[in-house]
Amino acid sequence: MHGYEEPVYLISVVAKVLTIHPQTLRQYEREGLICPSRTDGKMRLYSQKDIDKIKMIQRLTRDLGVNLAGVDIIIQLKNKIEEYEEIIDELKQNVANNNKNSLSTVNNPLVKRESYEVILFGD
Repeated sequence: MHGYEEPVYLISVVAKVLTIHPQTLRQYEREGLICPSRTDGKMRLYSQKDIDKIKMIQRLTRDLGVNLAGVDIIIQLKNKIEEYEEIIDELKQNVANNNKNSLSTVNNPLVKRESYEVILFGD
């Protein structure tokens, strides 16, 4: 079995599976919507991830009437959202680790806490 991001499918196979013309796939590539891998002989190879992205492009264009410029913006926004979600997950993990560490020092009887009072005298 091939990995999700491993490029293994030729353009003719992808076109047939998705019932799409190979020129349409080439247009998507020219527009920067997809970026298939290339063999040494310059043949395009698509991964399952690429195929899923093409399916999303088809849904947006065929079913929702979005033009390719709109699809590009949607893809950019989707990528930004995924990036922000990763940052949020990292921050949540950092907060959880910090809370765990601060609780261990507060409840740890080996950690000695001292307090000092400051008294200021006026002239």
